[in-house]
Amino acid sequence: MKEEVILVDTSDNPIGTMPKMEAHEKAALHRAFSVFIINKEGQLMLQQRALHKYHSPGLWTNTCCSHQRLGETNLEAGARRLQEEMGFETPLEELFSFIYKAPFDNGLTEHELDHILLGYYDAVPEINEEEVASWKWMDLEQVAEEKKTKPENYTVWFKIIFDRFYKHIKA
Repeated sequence: MKEEVILVDTSDNPIGTMPKMEAHEKAALHRAFSVFIINKEGQLMLQQRALHKYHSPGLWTNTCCSHQRLGETNLEAGARRLQEEMGFETPLEELFSFIYKAPFDNGLTEHELDHILLGYYDAVPEINEEEVASWKWMDLEQVAEEKKTKPENYTVWFKIIFDRFYKHIKA
């Protein structure tokens, strides 16, 4: 079965579904979420995308992200994907949401109403190597600096989302 995304209007009202690849080919606005996990030292857990991913392989990004399924809340979706990709569970809270549009070199475009989710965790994840090549903890200030000096190491969406997340956390 093809993975479907939930198409939304700019107020996050569902207006239909579409196969994920078609939505990315047509740059259709759809619902998504991005999970940020922080440890007790205030460091962010980053993941390196698996090398065989169809876009952004091997690039660093937030702890995990994906798309909600029909009937699934943002928090349920975040918990599901966190378990699937990083192999652990932790309570999540929703911080904010916003719309962004990010084209990729391969002709696909992410056009998402993204819900930013935050959780706390201090152990070692059990990564799913089909989804994740590696992971690491980084200080938020170090991420902000490296995103400027080595932007090619990070996914397009992470560079957009991190700025908003960082401002929210620092406020």
